[in-house]
Amino acid sequence: MGRTAPESLDGSRFVRRLHGVSGGVELRKHAVARALRERPAEDVARLLAEVLDLDRSGDEAASCVLGAMMAVLEDERLGRELTRALAQLPPGALREEVVGLLASGPAWRNFDENAAARADARNFPETLGMLKTQARTARDPDALSRIALASNPAVVRNLLVNPRLTEASVVRLAARRPARAEPLVEVWRSKWGARHAVRRALVFNPYLPPEVGVKVVPLLLRTDWAEIAGNGALHPGVRAEAKLLLAADCRGPASPASPRVLVLDAEG
Repeated sequence: MGRTAPESLDGSRFVRRLHGVSGGVELRKHAVARALRERPAEDVARLLAEVLDLDRSGDEAASCVLGAMMAVLEDERLGRELTRALAQLPPGALREEVVGLLASGPAWRNFDENAAARADARNFPETLGMLKTQARTARDPDALSRIALASNPAVVRNLLVNPRLTEASVVRLAARRPARAEPLVEVWRSKWGARHAVRRALVFNPYLPPEVGVKVVPLLLRTDWAEIAGNGALHPGVRAEAKLLLAADCRGPASPASPRVLVLDAEG
């Protein structure tokens, strides 16, 4: 027997169903991943556009579900599968702001890996195992601040689950520059990635990879979009997504948009 086709859902029903998933952010993300995985790319494209519209209209449940959808799209495994399937749709099948979510490529600014390793060697005489343990268990604010300078993503991952860590410290970590991309991605994927101040710090950091940045942009405020769109220090793909969301907001109710070619690395 063939697999049963998934039930057809519009954006509102999709949001209601996924927002009703109990158990926290991670379980909702897994539920969204499962729901998107079983649908054809055309349905995923439509749902993304409709949930973006609902979020822009002020629907708080849609905002929560949109955050989970962006996290799924950025997921190392499923995200690649979904973005590949979406990118293969015919021209005009994707709304412009959904096309913008498929951006990829290197960060607009890059901190040399060897320079980062030398800085870590100067700052941290401990073994990697000891440093990871300290990151997870340290209680002293000065110790936490020192560990936040690490470029090793495993150290940062452990730091982000330390119960003594504060939002202010995570914002400083997300805004740090120069920075390796990997620790910034760890911040986005952690529980702190749901905080507006942390999201802002990440998206305004030119060391953040664009495939993450474009997925953070829709989760911010209209005032943030205007600021991002006019910031020449940011990746063109990130700025373009903010401009598209602003334009869609001005248009009001969604209407099909003409297809565009996404230029990922050109200056603009």
